[in-house]
Amino acid sequence: MGRSYQVADAHYNLGNDLFIAMLGETMCYSSGYWKGADNLVQAQANKMDLLCRKLELQAGEHVLDIGCGWGSFARYAAEHYSVQVTGITVSKGQQALAIERCKGLPVKVLLQDYRLLEGRFDKVVSVGMFEHVGLKNYPTYFGVIHRVLKDGGLSVLHTIGTDRSLLVTDPWIGRYAFPNGKIPSLAQIVVAAEQHFLVDDVQNFGPDYDTTLMAWLQRFEQAWPLLNANYSEQFRRMWVYYLASCAGAFRSGSLQLFQLVLRHRNRPRPRYDAPR
Repeated sequence: MGRSYQVADAHYNLGNDLFIAMLGETMCYSSGYWKGADNLVQAQANKMDLLCRKLELQAGEHVLDIGCGWGSFARYAAEHYSVQVTGITVSKGQQALAIERCKGLPVKVLLQDYRLLEGRFDKVVSVGMFEHVGLKNYPTYFGVIHRVLKDGGLSVLHTIGTDRSLLVTDPWIGRYAFPNGKIPSLAQIVVAAEQHFLVDDVQNFGPDYDTTLMAWLQRFEQAWPLLNANYSEQFRRMWVYYLASCAGAFRSGSLQLFQLVLRHRNRPRPRYDAPR
């Protein structure tokens, strides 16, 4: 279980100054939803609202955010949908800033592995964390969600995906960006999820990640004169390659972006289409 913290040390704990400069005021480290948006802030707000609507959030509910990052979804959901949120992360840097950003809201941020979760929640969301779970742990991951989700509950999974099922990750990304990671295919996700849930809806908006990554790259390059005191030139070249190569992978279609709505089998299905 200790391996789950390695990606935090290698990536998410690099420095909050880096991520503040690159991500902007929303601090969302996942793709925005660019339908109707012409800037990064609006695209990220669109994404968070899309998640809230897919979760069918109701005031007073308790939501679990697995891999909460810097608290972006937790803050948005608490402010706009009047819910209570418990977020978990394996990054101390993320936890500290998430607590600060969510001060005064009914949000709790814990430093812990998802496998140690306790309690019961009305809804469960996970945004950009499933890429770190690892193929062999997929059944455990969905088993944990099933265990902590109340009867009749609803979960939404937001994850990068591959265009075909693979057993390994890109070697450069695995070594220099996200150790121990594995990008899932849609088939690999569904095989594991269907043991516990009805896969009620799947949306793919991979091209939006290309746009998001290029916006991050532009912000990073603009901020570099202020960042270079804390980061080396070698790091700058590596980071530019990371962002640009990932944008290219989404542009080519080899990487996808999936949102899956997972419904307890005893929860009534709505009579309307999932929000898009």
